[in-house]
Amino acid sequence: MGSVMRQHTYCPVRESPPMEAIDFERLIESLKRPEAYPHPAVPVTHIETHISHVLLAGDFAYKLKKPVKLGFLDFSTLERRRHDCEEELRLNQRLAADLYIAVVAVTGTPAAPQIGGSDSVLEYAVQMRRFPQEALLDRQPLTHQLMIRLAETVAEFHAQIPIADDREGFGTPEAVLAPLLDNLAELRVHSLTPENQARLERLDAWIHQRSQALFAVFEQRRQHGYVRECHGDMHRGNIAVVDGEIRIFDALEFSPVLRWIDTASEVAFVIMDLEQDGESGFARLFLNRYLERSGDYGALSVLDFYKVYRAMVRAKVQAIRLDQDSQHPETASDQQPCIDYLALAESYTQPRHPYLLIVSGLSGSGKSFLASQLREALPLIHLRSDVERKRIFGLIETARTFSSVDAGIYFPSATNWTYDRLHRLADAILISGYAVLVDATFIERGRREHFRDLAHRHRVGFATIALDAPPHILRQRLIRRHALGGDASEANLAVLEQQVAIRQGASTTEMADTLIIDTTNTPPLTEILVMLEAILDTGRPPEARVNTALSEQSEDHHIEPSA
Repeated sequence: MGSVMRQHTYCPVRESPPMEAIDFERLIESLKRPEAYPHPAVPVTHIETHISHVLLAGDFAYKLKKPVKLGFLDFSTLERRRHDCEEELRLNQRLAADLYIAVVAVTGTPAAPQIGGSDSVLEYAVQMRRFPQEALLDRQPLTHQLMIRLAETVAEFHAQIPIADDREGFGTPEAVLAPLLDNLAELRVHSLTPENQARLERLDAWIHQRSQALFAVFEQRRQHGYVRECHGDMHRGNIAVVDGEIRIFDALEFSPVLRWIDTASEVAFVIMDLEQDGESGFARLFLNRYLERSGDYGALSVLDFYKVYRAMVRAKVQAIRLDQDSQHPETASDQQPCIDYLALAESYTQPRHPYLLIVSGLSGSGKSFLASQLREALPLIHLRSDVERKRIFGLIETARTFSSVDAGIYFPSATNWTYDRLHRLADAILISGYAVLVDATFIERGRREHFRDLAHRHRVGFATIALDAPPHILRQRLIRRHALGGDASEANLAVLEQQVAIRQGASTTEMADTLIIDTTNTPPLTEILVMLEAILDTGRPPEARVNTALSEQSEDHHIEPSA
């Protein structure tokens, strides 16, 4: 497809008087004819939603807003529809600039309209570039690399978008709670089974209790700038890979309240959508990479709340669609999507059984590689010392500082700061109810004991995974890693020699909760998980010994070697 200059073509033309409903319907029928377009448009395909009409014409698509006024939007006047077309263009050019081309005028008469003509304006449309439906994320197999790229794209987007103004009231605790209560009310009026009515009552009680507990957290996140002008409707059906690039489209233009939200709510939508589709391993991968790139580990404190919200939105949409389809009698299978989303929402209200893992070893021993496998196989959050050290100094993870041993960002105090940050983050993550894996050298016994004490204080299971390999193998790996580039670690051979000199082995006390692995012959991941489970269960208090690590493991996790 050739490129099209982005422009607003409605400026020089005058607007016609408001159309009657019958004229609007006639206009849509007339736009199904190829001669209405200034480019080849055979065939023209029409798609109707509850708020818009989309005409697929040749290489382009044109979206017109319906002249309707609903509880959550107002397209009742031509001026409002023009404004929302402009907003749709502005918002979507942030993440899909090559797909959203222009706001164009529909001119002429309802019986003989022209896209971009010079007569009086009948309507406005958003002109978009078409792409194959197979490009949508909900119509193609997911990959490890695609999830990494998506997480990085979302994290970078959230870092760049505007922060909400205090005066607007977006993101206040009251504003966060309101849509959940609206969803509950809406779901109660639709046909649901007695079982689901009971589930709604349990959700209602949990939402009120949890919102009160998180009141100060919502306000703190708003004050700290996490309420921003987000996409608002980020799920797999609104994400595509076009010409090899990730494009996120169809942002919510009609409701500022639904897009000026906590970035954690947007992340929750992606994760909920993946989990509902049985892609829990990829959901964990997305979450970990997003947190790693953004540094917003505080999002975990509200993530389940927003996952409940997003699942209930989907349940409500399914219930409304079912009630609107009056032509067909309702069956049990018709109700299943709504039931499934409500069950998913309730699953997010259940307590987790967190634990703390540390992965130790010299540089090149394979800590981050194993940690990347574990974070897809188990429901845990991965903290990496190399990434958090760079964050302390305001550096991106791949920045090269060329620091020598005990200098630059690796001077002794900086190392202490790094371990202190890892400890604080692990503490907060455990408080949020998530398991955590800390990936660092941990060559000093006191640092390992500090994290063991943290696990004991939280009364959660603890294990150390101690990795090792012969010195010549470690040297080869470091040389190869530096040649490849792109890794957060800057450890070189001089650093390795220093680590060997000061390394402190596991004490007799430590051996009880330590799993030692020679990474020249690493056991299969399934064996590692079984051995970890035995250590974790031994260290848990009796009431928490429920085989959580393996029972929560997703059967669909995908493990692929990283570069």
